[in-house]
Amino acid sequence: MTPVEKLLIANRGEIACRIIRTCKIMGIPTVAVHSEADRDSLHVKMADEAFEIGPPPVNESYLDIKAILNVMKESGANAVHPGYGLLAENAGFAREVQQAGYIWIGPAPATIDTMGDKERARELAISLDVPVLPGSGRFQPEDGSDPSGIAEKIGYPLLVKAAAGGGGIGMRAVPSAEKLAGQIETTQKLAARIFGDSSVFLERYVPNARHVEVQVFGFGNGEGIHLFDRDCTIQRRFQKIIEEAPAPALSGELRARMQKAALTLVQHQSYLGAGTVEFIYDCDRDDFYFLEMNTRIQVEHAVTEMVSGIDLVRCQIEAASGKFSSAKQEEIVISGHAIECRIYAERPEKKFMPSPGTLTTLEFPEQTEDLRIDTGVVQGDKITPYYDPMIAKIITSGRDRSAAIARMQKALSETRIEGLGNNLAFLLEVLADPDFGNVNITTNYIDRLQK
Repeated sequence: MTPVEKLLIANRGEIACRIIRTCKIMGIPTVAVHSEADRDSLHVKMADEAFEIGPPPVNESYLDIKAILNVMKESGANAVHPGYGLLAENAGFAREVQQAGYIWIGPAPATIDTMGDKERARELAISLDVPVLPGSGRFQPEDGSDPSGIAEKIGYPLLVKAAAGGGGIGMRAVPSAEKLAGQIETTQKLAARIFGDSSVFLERYVPNARHVEVQVFGFGNGEGIHLFDRDCTIQRRFQKIIEEAPAPALSGELRARMQKAALTLVQHQSYLGAGTVEFIYDCDRDDFYFLEMNTRIQVEHAVTEMVSGIDLVRCQIEAASGKFSSAKQEEIVISGHAIECRIYAERPEKKFMPSPGTLTTLEFPEQTEDLRIDTGVVQGDKITPYYDPMIAKIITSGRDRSAAIARMQKALSETRIEGLGNNLAFLLEVLADPDFGNVNITTNYIDRLQK
């Protein structure tokens, strides 16, 4: 396999900066792409080269595959890292990268196709005896099908999900039959606009659920390892804001079954590189169900890195270059506990509405062995309405969960942000809440906290 000699990052913001940091350690030159709005962004300044690829809207810049491939040719880069979001799970982009003779940092396009389609992924999980929630097949507006009968069999409440969706986007809860048609129509319209695919499916809703996921890494030969698990239960609008590793308050027996299920999917697909298998943990039944597999690096990968000491981005690059030597599961150990808080430019008191503006003040505490800060902005930068309003991720670790929480509380208290609305105070409120401390949490925790 060809080594990575110069790497283009087909992304922006925090994850682009994160990838560049590892490339600097590895001695790999980097190429940034950026929109007009990101001309002066941190990832542009950190990269060895930078190329403008279009106006601010993502579909005219960061999603422009032709423009990115043109930069590959012009810059001499021989590899692409897609990060997360944007084109990270676009099988068409992966294929074009490989067909042009470049290295794709990620699993095979066929794997992205299968796992990126939620309904197909469900079918695969079922065929491999990985537990899934009761649900329907996919359907589209033009099918003329009446899903009400299927919904009755599944039972209310249920979820309408975009078949091509991910990251919590394209999901609607349906409490009763009266709401079904409207929520399906709304989800189909959103799915068509965001994913270019209006198909949806139905799935049983678990009211008292936690979101638990397993970090996996495949060697491309039917073998792989897991790097244990994470809890991502604290969410708003089905999107995570606090993550931790390992997932707390799970029995060893259930944890082992979940990890085995995750590896079953890796082994069946001869998966290459980093991925995450996500599960719904039913608190009432003390059981778990397959949710989806993300064929990319996750936003929350940093908590796994903190407890394992493994640089997952480096592993991704080495695996794509053929330099990654297969590790044995027993060699993967974790120590202590880690927590990640996502700091957003948003207003929690206004249903987490984004709050774009200028970061007139942005000050973080000094990074240490037990405190890591991943960001794509500096003081004076603007959080624009064009992109995700995340300002930074703060990650802390400690000998146990209580110590990691205490370290996080100190770090957030020492962080200063002025010039726009943000969720610092809200994050501190969650961390101080006895229910969070006692792991009395479910995916509707924030709704419950704000009542």
